[in-house]
Amino acid sequence: MPADKKITDRIQTIANHLDPKKDEALEKSEWKDAILEIKRRQTQNRTADPTDRGYIRQKTTGKLWVRERIDGFVDKGSFLEVGSVAGKGKYNKDGSVESYTAANFVSGKATVEKRDVIVAADDFSIRGGHADGAVWGKSLYAEQLARKLKIPMVRLIDGSSGGGSVTLALDKGATILPPLIGMHDIIASLSEIPVCAAALGPAVGLGAARATLTHFSVVAANIGSLFSAGPPIVANATFETVTKESLGGPLIHTTNGTFDNVAASEEECFQQIRQFLSYMPTNNFQMPPYRPTADPVDRRDDALLDVIPKRRQRMYQVRDILTSVVDKDSWFEIGERWGEGAVCGLARINGYVVGIITFDCTLKGSVIAASSCHKFRRHIDLCDTFGIPIINFADYAGFAVGTVAEKEATIRYGSTLTAALYQCDVPYFSVVLRKVFGVAGAAFVDNRIPNMRVAWPSGDWGSLPLEGGIYAAYKRELDAAGENRNQLYEKIMAQFEAVRSPLRTAEIFDIPEIIDPRDTRPLLCEWVRMMYDHVLPQRLERTKLHGPRVLYRP
Repeated sequence: MPADKKITDRIQTIANHLDPKKDEALEKSEWKDAILEIKRRQTQNRTADPTDRGYIRQKTTGKLWVRERIDGFVDKGSFLEVGSVAGKGKYNKDGSVESYTAANFVSGKATVEKRDVIVAADDFSIRGGHADGAVWGKSLYAEQLARKLKIPMVRLIDGSSGGGSVTLALDKGATILPPLIGMHDIIASLSEIPVCAAALGPAVGLGAARATLTHFSVVAANIGSLFSAGPPIVANATFETVTKESLGGPLIHTTNGTFDNVAASEEECFQQIRQFLSYMPTNNFQMPPYRPTADPVDRRDDALLDVIPKRRQRMYQVRDILTSVVDKDSWFEIGERWGEGAVCGLARINGYVVGIITFDCTLKGSVIAASSCHKFRRHIDLCDTFGIPIINFADYAGFAVGTVAEKEATIRYGSTLTAALYQCDVPYFSVVLRKVFGVAGAAFVDNRIPNMRVAWPSGDWGSLPLEGGIYAAYKRELDAAGENRNQLYEKIMAQFEAVRSPLRTAEIFDIPEIIDPRDTRPLLCEWVRMMYDHVLPQRLERTKLHGPRVLYRP
């Protein structure tokens, strides 16, 4: 559309809203002038100006305008704006308006799939999203309103959203101690309501904190980035020459856990947030939402019989197991690109929401690294905060060992993970797929009274992995065997193989059941139903009375 045509359309839009002939009652009112000025400002704020430098920059970089984002995310026609005329006005001596600039932060109440949410969106087209153009009270009010109404908070971040530009000091005539206005509410909300964020541009300073002080975050691959300070400040502080992408682009921050997920576009960001919220209760005083499913409870997938090879050194695809067991098309993975093999996500079983933790044995051989611990811990805390039962598909060879593991403080993070497993009190069920060894394995399958768990015939467990344990326990004999070392090792291994069968463990009732893998879904459907019928309602009442036992730690 030509620029002149866009300008004409915008003027006509504003004129249509201000035509007093369309409202005879307003024409007679003493408050006509005030109401028309309110409507004029609202219309100006809600109508894109194709000649504005900020708007042009937004479009030429391939980004949606702030109100296009809100319209694209929420249910059609559901957005009720709060602070619609907030901005910066300059006035003549006679009180008439000289100029008016809208705040660069748009917020309000809306619905997403017919459920109430608060949406807060940065407008990068005005002062590059700096907080000094935002009218700080709007951001604070949005956070407080979400917490008071106990409905989810969604942040669409595009700009610094922090202390603003250094030029602010010249305007004020002084520098200020940097405040964190509203941080008490932002932190407290994490233990009460679902909080999500999408990085749809640069998230810098406080904006970076707002993106990560969440339960779920997603970044748009083509336009999103995050950093504590931008390239100019980095160049001055560390003498590095960097771009926004090389400093804090999606490829960096989705592999270190700063962002949970990456999306190909802004629209996909919105879809991922919608999907995440579909598993969440509106707040921690409600049960996770149930959705009826046509997927049969008694569905048994024959492919599960052979998904895990009998030869223990061979790998398998754990996600094939997950998608076979849970309701069709319900698996939603969180943080796929980070965690060094840790697999976390949400799904439904017979329509009920569950959290899932497991390990991708094709990465690191099921050995748990420091980042794996951190990822598991965050997901366990998420499920604990919102009363979501956890299903653990166990395959854990233990914590990582060696110099790299020690330098990364793996056991410290492993201890934090262990504490999270024992402190959370949501229902927890383990399906042992293969390995359970050492402190790490024990923490995943021995954290409840009683432990509700079953195993597949492929289960393999012990205080240490048998192969390495033999070398440790029989070191002297093996060293003395000389060139017969391998033969002695195989002889010792054969002795242990006789008692290694999971059936031996079931005989002594250390594992309640060894099941046909095809029975996994029917068994879990029944377990989840019982948890939602008998256990979670009691837990919910305790939460209402005493609050959460453990506050959420992002």
